[in-house]
Amino acid sequence: MRVGMLWLDDDNRKGITDRVERAAAYYRGKYGQTPTLCIVHPATLGEEVFQGVGRMELRTSKSVLPDHLWLGIRESESVEPAPGMD
Repeated sequence: MRVGMLWLDDDNRKGITDRVERAAAYYRGKYGQTPTLCIVHPATLGEEVFQGVGRMELRTSKSVLPDHLWLGIRESESVEPAPGMD
């Protein structure tokens, strides 16, 4: 993922699946696409099991701040810009 949306969700009363669903719904409304990748800090995931949101893949990375979700489109699925449109 080259470009994504960073979403802060520090409502620890909700599970990770609910938090990802909420962020994905906002992403769809704002960008008109459904995100396929969500990256979170390992502490945000904790011991929870991600139940899945559509075709969303969930990964962990220490480079994402705790309680933040980085959503976007996997690079293998992204549309390449037309030549000269970079």
